[in-house]
Amino acid sequence: MPETLSPQTFHILLSLADRKPLHGYAIIEEVRSRTGGEISLTASTLYSALKRMLDAGLIAETPPTGETAGAPRRCYRITNAGLRLAKADAERLARLVAFARDKRLLARRA
Repeated sequence: MPETLSPQTFHILLSLADRKPLHGYAIIEEVRSRTGGEISLTASTLYSALKRMLDAGLIAETPPTGETAGAPRRCYRITNAGLRLAKADAERLARLVAFARDKRLLARRA
């Protein structure tokens, strides 16, 4: 995986960052809700991204728990490598926001 994540990959990792396992539809709904619909993952986009992230060791499949237990759903959790990469990309994005503020493209926070 590259050091700069696609918005979709970043949002998937962000959905899993609190270490709570989620199934695919829950990830789609969380991303849609958090971004106000700006990022809307289709099932095909999600599952191809999940496959790449599984192969790269950024996420792992985990048995369903709680409300998803017994349901025929695959659940995913973030790995330590995924968390490190998501943090690094979040820090990169924070630096970009700081640069945009320096150039007065964004207002300074009060």
